[in-house]
Amino acid sequence: MSQPSVRVSLTVNGVGYERDVDPRTALVDLLRDGLGLTGTHIGCEQGVCGACTVLVDGTSVLSCLMLAVQADGCEVATVEGLASGPELHPLQEAFWEKQGLQCGFCTPGMLMRAKEILASDPAPTAESVREAIAGNLCRCTGYQFIVESVLDAADRMAGSASESTTAPKS
Repeated sequence: MSQPSVRVSLTVNGVGYERDVDPRTALVDLLRDGLGLTGTHIGCEQGVCGACTVLVDGTSVLSCLMLAVQADGCEVATVEGLASGPELHPLQEAFWEKQGLQCGFCTPGMLMRAKEILASDPAPTAESVREAIAGNLCRCTGYQFIVESVLDAADRMAGSASESTTAPKS
């Protein structure tokens, strides 16, 4: 006997969507299969690795453990929403330049977690970044390059903020 579908309405990366989903559908499956947003990776499917991390109403969640129906009415941000057209987000630039990615499998989840970290603490310490990303597993970099990338992105973002608040000199 099949479950009746449930209508969910959510905003993903600024775009509104309505979909009928099986009540047992994980958010990661809705994002990847229902919306075609394959940047969010499926790793362990048990909430252990963090590869599927997205932001729901600004808070990082493991989208393999969250049901799509739980995101009804929410704002979801995925890695596809970081860049602005061809212009990379400062986090993406820093990860690229500081070698914060190698195989790239954990990168979408790390980027989304880092975005949340920098939203709550625009000037984190290396130790606070290490602690905050502890739930996201990486098998390649040993985390040092990821930590350096997040700190570099914080500097870039602080520079952008001070440039936009500084009045031009005549």
